[in-house]
Amino acid sequence: MSAYLNALGVICALGRGQDEVSRSLFAGDCSGMRPESGWVPERVLPVGAVKGDLATIPPELGQQSSRNNQLLLEAALQIEGEIRLAIQRHGAARVGIVLGTSTSGIDEASRGIAHYLRDHQFPNDYDYQQQELSAPANFLVDWLQLSGPAYVISTACTSSARALMSAQRLLDLGVCDAVICGGVDSLCKLTLNGFSSLEAVSNERCKPFSVNRDGINIGEAAVLFLMSKEPAPIALLGSGASCDAHHISAPEPTGKGALQSMRKALASAKLQPGQIGYLNLHGTATQHNDAMESLAVARLFPEGVACSSTKPMSGHTLGAAGALEAAFCWLSLVHNRLPPHVWDGQPDPALPALHWATAGATLEKRCLMSNSFAFGGNNVSLIIGEAP
Repeated sequence: MSAYLNALGVICALGRGQDEVSRSLFAGDCSGMRPESGWVPERVLPVGAVKGDLATIPPELGQQSSRNNQLLLEAALQIEGEIRLAIQRHGAARVGIVLGTSTSGIDEASRGIAHYLRDHQFPNDYDYQQQELSAPANFLVDWLQLSGPAYVISTACTSSARALMSAQRLLDLGVCDAVICGGVDSLCKLTLNGFSSLEAVSNERCKPFSVNRDGINIGEAAVLFLMSKEPAPIALLGSGASCDAHHISAPEPTGKGALQSMRKALASAKLQPGQIGYLNLHGTATQHNDAMESLAVARLFPEGVACSSTKPMSGHTLGAAGALEAAFCWLSLVHNRLPPHVWDGQPDPALPALHWATAGATLEKRCLMSNSFAFGGNNVSLIIGEAP
Protein backbone atom coordinates (compact mmCIF):
# COMPACT_ATOMS: atom_id res chain seq x y z
CA MET A 1 0.00 0.00 0.00
CA SER A 2 1.37 3.43 -0.91
CA ALA A 3 1.92 5.93 1.87
CA TYR A 4 1.19 9.40 0.55
CA LEU A 5 3.47 12.27 1.54
CA ASN A 6 0.90 15.04 1.86
CA ALA A 7 3.04 17.88 3.20
CA LEU A 8 6.69 18.76 3.85
CA GLY A 9 8.32 21.11 6.34
CA VAL A 10 12.09 21.51 6.12
CA ILE A 11 14.87 23.63 7.60
CA CYS A 12 18.63 23.12 7.11
CA ALA A 13 21.77 24.95 6.00
CA LEU A 14 20.17 25.37 2.55
CA GLY A 15 17.35 27.49 3.96
CA ARG A 16 13.95 27.49 5.64
CA GLY A 17 10.94 26.11 3.86
CA GLN A 18 10.47 24.46 0.49
CA ASP A 19 11.12 27.54 -1.65
CA GLU A 20 14.44 28.55 -0.08
CA VAL A 21 15.73 25.00 0.15
CA SER A 22 14.76 24.23 -3.46
CA ARG A 23 16.51 27.32 -4.83
CA SER A 24 19.74 26.49 -3.04
CA LEU A 25 19.56 22.76 -3.68
CA PHE A 26 19.14 22.87 -7.45
CA ALA A 27 21.71 25.66 -7.80
CA GLY A 28 24.34 23.56 -6.03
CA ASP A 29 24.68 26.35 -3.44
CA CYS A 30 27.19 25.43 -0.73
CA SER A 31 27.21 28.86 0.94
CA GLY A 32 25.44 27.43 4.00
CA MET A 33 28.59 25.43 4.80
CA ARG A 34 30.72 27.90 6.73
CA PRO A 35 34.01 27.47 8.61
CA GLU A 36 33.53 27.87 12.36
CA SER A 37 35.79 27.59 15.38
CA GLY A 38 34.75 26.63 18.90
CA TRP A 39 33.27 23.22 18.14
CA VAL A 40 36.46 21.16 18.29
CA PRO A 41 39.56 22.46 20.15
CA GLU A 42 42.16 24.03 17.87
CA ARG A 43 40.23 23.25 14.69
CA VAL A 44 38.23 25.39 12.29
CA LEU A 45 35.65 23.22 10.55
CA PRO A 46 32.95 23.79 7.93
CA VAL A 47 29.54 23.15 9.51
CA GLY A 48 26.04 23.29 8.05
CA ALA A 49 24.39 25.49 10.67
CA VAL A 50 20.95 27.06 10.46
CA LYS A 51 21.56 30.80 10.83
CA GLY A 52 19.31 33.30 12.60
CA ASP A 53 16.76 33.09 15.38
CA LEU A 54 14.60 30.01 15.74
CA ALA A 55 10.98 29.67 16.80
CA THR A 56 10.44 30.14 20.51
CA ILE A 57 9.22 27.16 22.50
CA PRO A 58 5.81 28.03 24.04
CA PRO A 59 6.16 29.01 27.73
CA GLU A 60 4.01 26.11 28.95
CA LEU A 61 6.52 23.73 27.34
CA GLY A 62 9.56 25.58 28.63
CA GLN A 63 11.03 22.49 30.33
CA GLN A 64 11.41 20.99 26.85
CA SER A 65 13.30 23.94 25.41
CA SER A 66 16.29 22.87 23.31
CA ARG A 67 17.76 23.83 19.96
CA ASN A 68 16.67 20.43 18.66
CA ASN A 69 13.05 21.13 19.56
CA GLN A 70 13.28 24.67 18.19
CA LEU A 71 14.41 23.30 14.81
CA LEU A 72 11.59 20.75 14.97
CA LEU A 73 9.06 23.47 15.74
CA GLU A 74 10.30 25.49 12.75
CA ALA A 75 9.57 22.55 10.44
CA ALA A 76 6.23 21.84 12.10
CA LEU A 77 5.03 25.45 11.80
CA GLN A 78 5.55 25.27 8.03
CA ILE A 79 2.89 22.55 7.75
CA GLU A 80 0.85 23.32 10.87
CA GLY A 81 -2.31 23.88 8.83
CA GLU A 82 -2.13 20.44 7.22
CA ILE A 83 -1.31 18.81 10.58
CA ARG A 84 -4.21 20.49 12.40
CA LEU A 85 -6.58 19.52 9.60
CA ALA A 86 -5.47 15.87 9.87
CA ILE A 87 -6.02 15.91 13.64
CA GLN A 88 -9.47 17.45 13.15
CA ARG A 89 -10.36 14.86 10.52
CA HIS A 90 -9.02 11.71 12.19
CA GLY A 91 -8.90 12.54 15.91
CA ALA A 92 -5.97 12.97 18.30
CA ALA A 93 -5.69 9.21 18.93
CA ARG A 94 -5.38 8.34 15.23
CA VAL A 95 -2.45 10.63 14.37
CA GLY A 96 0.97 9.20 15.18
CA ILE A 97 4.47 10.63 15.44
CA VAL A 98 7.67 8.79 14.42
CA LEU A 99 10.92 10.74 14.38
CA GLY A 100 14.62 10.02 14.08
CA THR A 101 17.36 11.79 16.04
CA SER A 102 20.83 11.15 17.36
CA THR A 103 21.48 14.32 19.36
CA SER A 104 18.14 15.20 20.95
CA GLY A 105 19.01 17.91 23.54
CA ILE A 106 22.47 16.61 24.38
CA ASP A 107 24.12 20.00 23.81
CA GLU A 108 21.97 21.62 26.51
CA ALA A 109 22.74 18.65 28.76
CA SER A 110 26.49 19.00 28.14
CA ARG A 111 26.38 22.66 29.10
CA GLY A 112 24.28 21.81 32.14
CA ILE A 113 26.77 19.19 33.32
CA ALA A 114 29.70 21.58 32.75
CA HIS A 115 27.85 24.13 34.90
CA TYR A 116 27.27 21.49 37.60
CA LEU A 117 30.94 20.48 37.68
CA ARG A 118 31.94 24.12 38.06
CA ASP A 119 29.25 25.39 40.46
CA HIS A 120 27.98 22.13 42.03
CA GLN A 121 24.46 22.82 40.83
CA PHE A 122 22.60 22.67 37.52
CA PRO A 123 21.56 25.91 35.80
CA ASN A 124 17.94 26.98 36.20
CA ASP A 125 17.09 26.20 32.60
CA TYR A 126 18.42 22.62 32.71
CA ASP A 127 15.91 19.77 32.60
CA TYR A 128 16.68 16.10 32.05
CA GLN A 129 13.75 15.88 29.60
CA GLN A 130 15.79 17.91 27.12
CA GLN A 131 18.32 15.15 26.54
CA GLU A 132 16.05 12.07 26.43
CA LEU A 133 16.04 10.46 22.99
CA SER A 134 12.24 10.52 23.11
CA ALA A 135 12.25 14.31 23.61
CA PRO A 136 11.37 15.37 20.03
CA ALA A 137 8.30 13.11 19.87
CA ASN A 138 7.24 14.07 23.40
CA PHE A 139 7.50 17.73 22.49
CA LEU A 140 5.30 17.40 19.40
CA VAL A 141 2.77 15.31 21.37
CA ASP A 142 2.49 18.03 24.00
CA TRP A 143 2.40 20.89 21.47
CA LEU A 144 -0.29 19.24 19.32
CA GLN A 145 -2.12 17.46 22.18
CA LEU A 146 -2.00 14.06 20.48
CA SER A 147 -2.69 10.67 22.04
CA GLY A 148 -1.69 8.29 19.23
CA PRO A 149 1.56 6.31 18.99
CA ALA A 150 4.60 8.55 19.36
CA TYR A 151 8.21 7.45 19.47
CA VAL A 152 11.75 8.18 18.34
CA ILE A 153 14.12 5.90 16.46
CA SER A 154 17.85 6.35 17.03
CA THR A 155 19.96 4.24 14.69
CA ALA A 156 22.59 6.90 13.98
CA CYS A 157 22.54 8.06 10.35
CA THR A 158 19.58 5.90 9.27
CA SER A 159 17.30 7.11 12.09
CA SER A 160 14.88 9.27 10.13
CA ALA A 161 14.85 6.98 7.08
CA ARG A 162 13.70 4.24 9.45
CA ALA A 163 11.14 6.67 10.88
CA LEU A 164 9.52 6.93 7.43
CA MET A 165 9.48 3.13 7.16
CA SER A 166 7.89 2.81 10.58
CA ALA A 167 5.31 5.49 9.78
CA GLN A 168 4.22 3.52 6.72
CA ARG A 169 3.93 0.41 8.88
CA LEU A 170 1.59 2.20 11.30
CA LEU A 171 -0.64 3.12 8.35
CA ASP A 172 -0.50 -0.38 6.85
CA LEU A 173 -1.45 -1.97 10.17
CA GLY A 174 -4.40 0.40 10.59
CA VAL A 175 -2.99 1.75 13.85
CA CYS A 176 -2.98 5.34 12.51
CA ASP A 177 -4.75 7.29 9.78
CA ALA A 178 -1.95 9.86 9.54
CA VAL A 179 1.62 10.02 10.85
CA ILE A 180 3.88 13.02 11.35
CA CYS A 181 7.29 11.59 10.51
CA GLY A 182 10.82 12.74 9.80
CA GLY A 183 13.88 13.65 11.77
CA VAL A 184 15.80 16.34 13.59
CA ASP A 185 19.40 16.79 14.70
CA SER A 186 21.21 19.86 15.94
CA LEU A 187 24.88 20.74 15.92
CA CYS A 188 26.59 19.95 19.19
CA LYS A 189 30.13 19.66 20.50
CA LEU A 190 29.72 16.04 21.55
CA THR A 191 28.96 14.92 18.00
CA LEU A 192 31.63 17.02 16.32
CA ASN A 193 34.32 15.96 18.78
CA GLY A 194 33.25 12.33 18.51
CA PHE A 195 33.56 12.26 14.72
CA SER A 196 36.78 14.27 14.97
CA SER A 197 38.25 11.65 17.30
CA LEU A 198 37.40 9.03 14.64
CA GLU A 199 39.47 11.16 12.21
CA ALA A 200 36.35 11.36 10.03
CA VAL A 201 35.86 15.15 9.83
CA SER A 202 37.34 17.22 7.00
CA ASN A 203 38.90 20.65 7.49
CA GLU A 204 37.44 21.66 4.11
CA ARG A 205 34.11 21.32 2.34
CA CYS A 206 33.62 17.61 1.79
CA LYS A 207 34.33 16.05 -1.62
CA PRO A 208 32.22 12.89 -2.01
CA PHE A 209 33.71 10.21 -4.28
CA SER A 210 36.76 12.35 -5.11
CA VAL A 211 40.24 10.90 -5.05
CA ASN A 212 40.92 13.77 -2.61
CA ARG A 213 38.06 12.99 -0.21
CA ASP A 214 39.12 13.16 3.44
CA GLY A 215 36.01 13.14 5.59
CA ILE A 216 32.59 14.53 6.41
CA ASN A 217 31.11 17.89 7.29
CA ILE A 218 28.42 17.93 10.00
CA GLY A 219 25.15 19.84 9.60
CA GLU A 220 21.82 20.25 11.35
CA ALA A 221 18.26 19.97 10.07
CA ALA A 222 14.63 19.29 10.87
CA VAL A 223 12.31 17.60 8.38
CA LEU A 224 8.66 16.64 8.80
CA PHE A 225 6.35 14.86 6.40
CA LEU A 226 2.63 14.34 6.93
CA MET A 227 2.14 10.78 5.74
CA SER A 228 -1.34 9.36 5.29
CA LYS A 229 -3.65 7.27 3.12
CA GLU A 230 -5.15 10.47 1.70
CA PRO A 231 -4.14 10.51 -2.00
CA ALA A 232 -1.44 13.03 -2.88
CA PRO A 233 0.85 13.51 -5.90
CA ILE A 234 3.94 12.04 -4.14
CA ALA A 235 4.26 8.83 -2.16
CA LEU A 236 6.76 6.61 -0.39
CA LEU A 237 6.64 3.80 -2.94
CA GLY A 238 9.04 1.39 -1.30
CA SER A 239 11.72 0.88 1.32
CA GLY A 240 14.35 -1.64 2.25
CA ALA A 241 16.60 -2.16 5.25
CA SER A 242 19.48 -4.45 6.09
CA CYS A 243 22.06 -4.80 8.83
CA ASP A 244 25.29 -6.49 7.87
CA ALA A 245 26.82 -5.86 11.34
CA HIS A 246 30.29 -5.74 9.77
CA HIS A 247 31.88 -3.30 12.22
CA ILE A 248 30.78 -0.79 14.85
CA SER A 249 31.81 2.19 12.69
CA ALA A 250 33.30 0.99 9.37
CA PRO A 251 31.04 -0.12 6.51
CA GLU A 252 31.23 -3.60 4.97
CA PRO A 253 33.80 -3.01 2.21
CA THR A 254 32.12 -4.85 -0.66
CA GLY A 255 28.82 -2.97 -0.21
CA LYS A 256 26.75 -6.15 0.18
CA GLY A 257 24.58 -4.66 2.94
CA ALA A 258 23.96 -1.50 0.93
CA LEU A 259 23.12 -3.57 -2.13
CA GLN A 260 20.67 -5.66 -0.10
CA SER A 261 18.79 -2.60 1.20
CA MET A 262 18.52 -1.13 -2.32
CA ARG A 263 17.28 -4.42 -3.77
CA LYS A 264 14.70 -4.79 -0.99
CA ALA A 265 13.45 -1.25 -1.64
CA LEU A 266 13.03 -2.01 -5.34
CA ALA A 267 11.21 -5.26 -4.56
CA SER A 268 8.81 -3.56 -2.14
CA ALA A 269 8.04 -0.88 -4.76
CA LYS A 270 7.75 -3.55 -7.49
CA LEU A 271 10.29 -1.68 -9.61
CA GLN A 272 13.35 -2.57 -11.67
CA PRO A 273 16.65 -0.64 -11.41
CA GLY A 274 16.07 0.88 -14.85
CA GLN A 275 12.93 2.62 -13.58
CA ILE A 276 14.87 4.76 -11.08
CA GLY A 277 15.50 8.27 -12.41
CA TYR A 278 17.82 9.54 -9.67
CA LEU A 279 19.73 8.20 -6.69
CA ASN A 280 20.56 10.39 -3.71
CA LEU A 281 23.74 8.79 -2.43
CA HIS A 282 24.69 8.56 1.23
CA GLY A 283 28.00 9.98 -0.04
CA THR A 284 29.70 11.05 3.19
CA ALA A 285 33.13 11.66 1.56
CA THR A 286 34.90 9.24 3.87
CA GLN A 287 37.26 6.77 2.23
CA HIS A 288 35.39 3.60 3.17
CA ASN A 289 31.77 4.74 2.76
CA ASP A 290 32.22 6.13 -0.73
CA ALA A 291 34.20 3.10 -1.85
CA MET A 292 31.61 0.54 -0.74
CA GLU A 293 28.63 2.62 -1.93
CA SER A 294 30.07 3.08 -5.42
CA LEU A 295 30.64 -0.69 -5.66
CA ALA A 296 27.04 -1.40 -4.64
CA VAL A 297 25.58 1.22 -7.00
CA ALA A 298 27.65 0.00 -9.95
CA ARG A 299 26.44 -3.57 -9.36
CA LEU A 300 22.76 -2.61 -9.08
CA PHE A 301 22.78 -0.09 -11.92
CA PRO A 302 25.10 -1.53 -14.61
CA GLU A 303 23.54 0.85 -17.16
CA GLY A 304 24.08 3.80 -14.82
CA VAL A 305 21.72 6.13 -12.98
CA ALA A 306 21.89 9.88 -12.38
CA CYS A 307 23.16 10.36 -8.85
CA SER A 308 24.64 12.88 -6.45
CA SER A 309 25.59 13.38 -2.85
CA THR A 310 23.96 16.51 -1.42
CA LYS A 311 26.09 16.59 1.73
CA PRO A 312 28.50 19.29 0.45
CA MET A 313 25.47 21.61 0.51
CA SER A 314 23.68 20.53 3.69
CA GLY A 315 26.38 18.80 5.69
CA HIS A 316 25.79 15.33 7.08
CA THR A 317 22.77 15.87 9.32
CA LEU A 318 23.14 12.47 11.00
CA GLY A 319 19.79 11.43 12.53
CA ALA A 320 17.95 13.83 10.22
CA ALA A 321 19.84 12.84 7.04
CA GLY A 322 17.49 10.11 5.84
CA ALA A 323 14.43 12.33 6.00
CA LEU A 324 16.28 15.37 4.65
CA GLU A 325 17.50 13.54 1.57
CA ALA A 326 14.06 11.99 1.06
CA ALA A 327 12.80 15.58 1.16
CA PHE A 328 15.31 16.51 -1.55
CA CYS A 329 13.80 13.72 -3.68
CA TRP A 330 10.31 15.07 -2.90
CA LEU A 331 11.41 18.52 -4.06
CA SER A 332 12.99 17.04 -7.21
CA LEU A 333 9.62 15.58 -8.14
CA VAL A 334 7.87 18.90 -7.50
CA HIS A 335 10.35 20.93 -9.57
CA ASN A 336 11.41 18.26 -12.08
CA ARG A 337 15.08 19.01 -11.40
CA LEU A 338 18.02 17.09 -9.96
CA PRO A 339 20.39 18.19 -7.19
CA PRO A 340 23.86 18.46 -8.78
CA HIS A 341 26.85 16.55 -7.49
CA VAL A 342 29.17 19.22 -6.08
CA TRP A 343 32.82 18.19 -5.79
CA ASP A 344 36.27 18.91 -7.17
CA GLY A 345 35.67 16.85 -10.32
CA GLN A 346 38.57 14.50 -9.64
CA PRO A 347 37.28 10.90 -9.59
CA ASP A 348 38.98 8.15 -7.66
CA PRO A 349 40.41 5.75 -10.28
CA ALA A 350 40.04 2.89 -7.78
CA LEU A 351 36.23 3.27 -7.76
CA PRO A 352 33.64 2.45 -10.44
CA ALA A 353 32.62 5.52 -12.42
CA LEU A 354 29.13 6.81 -11.55
CA HIS A 355 26.82 9.08 -13.58
CA TRP A 356 26.90 12.44 -11.81
CA ALA A 357 23.88 14.75 -11.92
CA THR A 358 24.84 18.22 -13.12
CA ALA A 359 23.31 21.65 -12.45
CA GLY A 360 20.21 22.17 -14.56
CA ALA A 361 19.60 18.45 -15.14
CA THR A 362 15.94 17.48 -15.32
CA LEU A 363 14.20 14.38 -14.04
CA GLU A 364 13.22 11.94 -16.78
CA LYS A 365 11.88 9.03 -14.70
CA ARG A 366 9.51 9.71 -11.82
CA CYS A 367 10.87 7.27 -9.22
CA LEU A 368 13.80 8.31 -7.03
CA MET A 369 15.90 6.39 -4.51
CA SER A 370 17.70 7.70 -1.43
CA ASN A 371 20.37 5.80 0.53
CA SER A 372 21.25 6.10 4.21
CA PHE A 373 23.95 4.04 5.90
CA ALA A 374 24.92 4.01 9.57
CA PHE A 375 27.22 2.59 12.21
CA GLY A 376 26.94 -1.13 12.80
CA GLY A 377 26.25 -1.87 9.13
CA ASN A 378 22.75 -0.42 9.38
CA ASN A 379 21.44 0.35 5.87
CA VAL A 380 18.18 1.87 4.57
CA SER A 381 17.03 2.73 1.05
CA LEU A 382 13.83 4.63 0.32
CA ILE A 383 11.99 5.09 -2.98
CA ILE A 384 9.97 8.29 -3.43
CA GLY A 385 7.90 8.76 -6.53
CA GLU A 386 4.73 9.88 -8.22
CA ALA A 387 1.75 8.25 -6.58
CA PRO A 388 0.28 5.41 -8.65
